[in-house]
Amino acid sequence: MMDGLKALIFDYGGTLDTGGCHWACFIWHAYQERRLPISWQQFSQAYVYAERTLARQRIVTPEWSFRQTLNEKISLQLSWLVQSGGSGMTEEEKRRVGLLLTDRLYQQVRQKTSESALTLRELHSRFPMVVVSNFYGNLNKVLREFALDSFFDDVVESATVGVRKPDPQIFTLGVEKLALPPQQVMVVGDSIDKDMVPASKLGCRTVWLKGEGWPGAQADTSMVDWIIDSLSDLSDLSDQSEKEQ
Repeated sequence: MMDGLKALIFDYGGTLDTGGCHWACFIWHAYQERRLPISWQQFSQAYVYAERTLARQRIVTPEWSFRQTLNEKISLQLSWLVQSGGSGMTEEEKRRVGLLLTDRLYQQVRQKTSESALTLRELHSRFPMVVVSNFYGNLNKVLREFALDSFFDDVVESATVGVRKPDPQIFTLGVEKLALPPQQVMVVGDSIDKDMVPASKLGCRTVWLKGEGWPGAQADTSMVDWIIDSLSDLSDLSDQSEKEQ
């Protein structure tokens, strides 16, 4: 089943930086560690508000680091919670908590990306690789920040190309960067709806990094070719591919 594999496309957020954990859950756990007096329902609304604000207003510039981006994301969430009356925090408490959350999450992302780098380094020695991601316009900067940039031959970022997942067109752009037919490209991502479904429709092979998803979401794996629990499992798949060629 792996014969003819020539290249890899990776999602970024939730795949390379959190080990398969949805970013909402990743942040929620940090809120829980701080024992903030908010419910998942309140947090999820704040999370969606922040993501939509960052996507629509183009606040992030290409030179923003991930720490800056993360701090803005948390700040927007906390602002929504304060304004909605759901947190009970003052503005000063919001600023202090925001910095604590940013520091904690940034440390975790550094650890996760360093773990991802071990697998990416091995795979890049055998396959050309491209990133296809919904991101804020500074993904190249973020990849350099976490020393992941050297593993990828190109980057297709939604804020730059004007197409967002789950539109299959964004994966078409990734495949075109590789100059290969979709059937020879394997897409790796943590989201079935945003990664697996559009990539499968395009004709790519699909690998779902199964992690903690949005609570209550149902996982339809009918368009998933392989399921892995850790990015390091890709080494076994790629070894299989080389034996079959």
